[in-house]
Amino acid sequence: MKSDKIDFYNSTNLKSYNLDSVMRYQLSMLDRLDVFTRRHSENVANLVCRICEYLHCKKVFTIHATICAYLHDIGKLFIPKEILNKPGKLTQEEYEIMKTHTTLGYEMCRKDLKLRPYAEGALYHHEALNGTGYPNGLTKKDIPYVAQIIRVADEYDAIVTKRQYTTHINISETLRQLIQDARPTDYMKTVALDSLKEKYKVGKINAKALKALFKVVIDDTLYEISCVMEYIDYLDEQVTRLEKIEKYDNKSKKAKKEKEKEYYREGMRMLFSQGETFENYEQILSEYRQAIIHRQDVKDKLYKEISIIKKLKI
Repeated sequence: MKSDKIDFYNSTNLKSYNLDSVMRYQLSMLDRLDVFTRRHSENVANLVCRICEYLHCKKVFTIHATICAYLHDIGKLFIPKEILNKPGKLTQEEYEIMKTHTTLGYEMCRKDLKLRPYAEGALYHHEALNGTGYPNGLTKKDIPYVAQIIRVADEYDAIVTKRQYTTHINISETLRQLIQDARPTDYMKTVALDSLKEKYKVGKINAKALKALFKVVIDDTLYEISCVMEYIDYLDEQVTRLEKIEKYDNKSKKAKKEKEKEYYREGMRMLFSQGETFENYEQILSEYRQAIIHRQDVKDKLYKEISIIKKLKI
């Protein structure tokens, strides 16, 4: 049976910028990262590029932000593998070491003239608008806009990866979690009075960038729907072919003359696809029919997700 797997992120928009010529050197840095971190960096860059489009950013800024996003985790090159790839929860000491990837990445970029323009992505992508982030606990006015966008994309991909999404069904649950990060928290009640006025209206992440991410996710969900519908069309074609085989089989069983039976069996042979036989075609037909029912259900659930996302409030 033909595979119906999709790329979770639709990178059409990213490719349209033809960024390779601009950042061939910058991207070569990613080859030194582990596979997991490299893939994450590519996903975040994809998202950042498309978020910038929905924010109506200028092309030069979009390209800059995309490259910053590709390099945002470059500091993980210097994190011990046993910490970086630890399957369980990090200890507090390990977490403090992990957090240094921001300053280590920044220092690496600053030392390289070709990477220096993109150092802000590495340093600031874990800062929070309300001052609860790291490494410097900066607030909104001091966090570069590019880093605010990267943080939204970074958190989204981290959750998607952790939950091992292969479809956008229930993706609204992830967006709801991000909404909580975009809203003020109880932390604001505990800050000093001189800081309260400045911070109480913001959460950790940029709400406008998050709204733009919603549109990106809807685009990706529509892309998945189109892939599902294309696969349903393929399944329909196979069912039509196998139902014709079934008709020939029924006629063969009813035929009285051996020559007539062989005529219909030859027709069946001509319609068989690879791996199909007289003995198994009925089972395959049943599987195709069930697959259509399942994909129709997936399509309906994806449309429902879009409806839910459109109603989400930040």
